Amino acid sequence: MPLKITPVILSGGTGSRLWPLSRAHYPKQLLALNTDQTLLQETVARFSGVESIGAPVIVCNESHRFLVAEQMRAIDVSPEKIILEPIGRNTAPALTLAAITTMQNTKDSSDVILVVMPADHVIKNQQAFQSALTEAVRLANEDRLVAFGVIPTSPETGYGYIKKGKDNSVESFVEKPDLDTAKKYIKQGDYLWNSGMFVVKASVWLKELGKYENDIVKLCQEAVTKSYDDLDFLRIETDSFSRCKNISIDYAVMEKTPHAAVVSLEAGWSDIGSWSSLAAVMENDQAGNYVRGDCYTLRTKNSFLVARDRMLAVVGLKDVIVVETADAVLVASKENSQDVKEIVKRLEVEKRRQIHSHTKVFRPWGYYQTVDVGPQFQVKRISVKPGASLSLQRHLQRAEHWVVVRGTADITRGDENIILNENESTYIPIGMKHRLENKHDQDLEIIEVQSGEYLGEDDIERFEDIYNRD
Repeated sequence: MPLKITPVILSGGTGSRLWPLSRAHYPKQLLALNTDQTLLQETVARFSGVESIGAPVIVCNESHRFLVAEQMRAIDVSPEKIILEPIGRNTAPALTLAAITTMQNTKDSSDVILVVMPADHVIKNQQAFQSALTEAVRLANEDRLVAFGVIPTSPETGYGYIKKGKDNSVESFVEKPDLDTAKKYIKQGDYLWNSGMFVVKASVWLKELGKYENDIVKLCQEAVTKSYDDLDFLRIETDSFSRCKNISIDYAVMEKTPHAAVVSLEAGWSDIGSWSSLAAVMENDQAGNYVRGDCYTLRTKNSFLVARDRMLAVVGLKDVIVVETADAVLVASKENSQDVKEIVKRLEVEKRRQIHSHTKVFRPWGYYQTVDVGPQFQVKRISVKPGASLSLQRHLQRAEHWVVVRGTADITRGDENIILNENESTYIPIGMKHRLENKHDQDLEIIEVQSGEYLGEDDIERFEDIYNRD
């Protein structure tokens, strides 16, 4: 009987080079960039039809948990586990959490083959990927640790390389080269891009990691032992896991083990590490432009143009990237698209809101969207899904006015419970406990006007919450 194959989807990145679409609270793997599905959904769908495939294990940032769960429900996938990292510790500890929990969940204590995939890559040719996966699984069954090496199409300096030996062996892993070195690699023909995707038995990973970074194994085992289930999620204990070394799968094991193997992959792969790399995998018009949204172009060539909230007009430019959102616009040359990360660093130093969230912020109960902000006031549009409820809460620094514009609101307001229909309103004074619920089949939408000296999202004291948030 073949071993079960479990996809392990690593969804902990922030994708800062794809700002302003990708933000800390809504990173690139949760965005639909090249199809109608998000990158995370595409990654999970990539395994459709694979023999002996099991439900995926997803390792993600705690703050993204409800978005991940909702995106899985949208494509009718029930993950085996959604593991919440309390703190980012790179890919080696993340895989170790998945290996330990997967072994624990196997009823007959047999081994499991793990297919480790970042959640934010593009693979255009699913058939070619699955063919390479079959070969990788064969090698993993021989207790090899298998990397996918992408056949290079250009002398890329943004990737590490794997030098391939005979019979799928690995001669060496090499760091990101300069351009001249990359050209030599391409000319030699035996160097592959290191994709960051791996196939390995859970037991083999734990055994090999124990040889080189045994503290990570011990700390992850301790963290999993102290973890607990919370709704759809496995909450990993913070103290033990935070003491894990911050290290990648490559550095921790793959560059050291004598059991490494590599399978060549030619499937239209990209890690979408920048706007220019995303542009390279998109379908362009006759002028070489990728255009999405309400865009008008004139004498514009070889450009990547995205309009999310407003009309965008671009005249007389070439080789540029223009990305428009409600609260930020990026304009960059394609050749400098990697430097977007430097802008994000500056925004972080200046504590700008635009690095964290969009004006539309998703919550487990629905979303809110900031409409206007001014001195001592803020206006939001709030949408609550049928059957959903905000927490019972209060604010110590702001009052709120609510106007129902669609649906019916069941409201707790201090000691009273009231029902508001369309065009009806209420007032929540500073310090009053309150809750907004939608007990009906239609989406509930309200306009909320906040007033006060401080209007930050951290001015919330929760008393009850069906989503177990702090």
